[in-house]
Amino acid sequence: MAFKDLPLDARPREKLIARGAAALADAELLALLLRTGVAGKNVLQLAQQLLERFGGLSGLLHTAPDDLKAVKGMGGSAKRSELMAVLELARRAMGERLKERTVFDSPESVKQYLQLHIGSRPHEVFAVLFLDVQHRLLTLEELFRGTLTQTSVYPREVVTRALHHKAAAVVLAHNHPSGSIEPSRADESLTQTLRAALALVDVRVLDHVIVSPGQSFSMAERGLI
Repeated sequence: MAFKDLPLDARPREKLIARGAAALADAELLALLLRTGVAGKNVLQLAQQLLERFGGLSGLLHTAPDDLKAVKGMGGSAKRSELMAVLELARRAMGERLKERTVFDSPESVKQYLQLHIGSRPHEVFAVLFLDVQHRLLTLEELFRGTLTQTSVYPREVVTRALHHKAAAVVLAHNHPSGSIEPSRADESLTQTLRAALALVDVRVLDHVIVSPGQSFSMAERGLI
């Protein structure tokens, strides 16, 4: 069932035009991207099924293409490509904002930006936001993968990349695939090790953010840095 087959007052496109995008529920916005449903399921029902299956918009947008492919109605490449394009647009929009404004002006944007990049990875990823002297974003780099310890994250590499970008400060970040965002003792120890190494080249560690889908933990906000 396509939009034209839905009752007029249930059509997301008409609702968006009349009341604005903010008036639409997540499923309605997603339905606008999907455009058509499948046999026995209209486009709104398909959108709701995807949200429930993958844990909301954040989980859906971070879902691997092969996982989407397994859902009836998502086997073709067009719809999956559109979802991935939306995610990339969101990443770039947030990245542009952080390049224009100091990270302290938009701490929630920093968390959301990191969630979009690494929040739903099935494995641990260690990333660094490199910042200029005004604490605006220069770039984000994913430096290490796997279980994060002082033996798997090399301080020398982090320092080398900071010097390469001429960074004045950094925000460290990694994800917890388990869903828990509480830092471990290893996380805290790693943070202090990197903080000491970067201080030798006059680069400040402003924060270490731990993310999972829809959640984030700031060590700076908790007084751990």
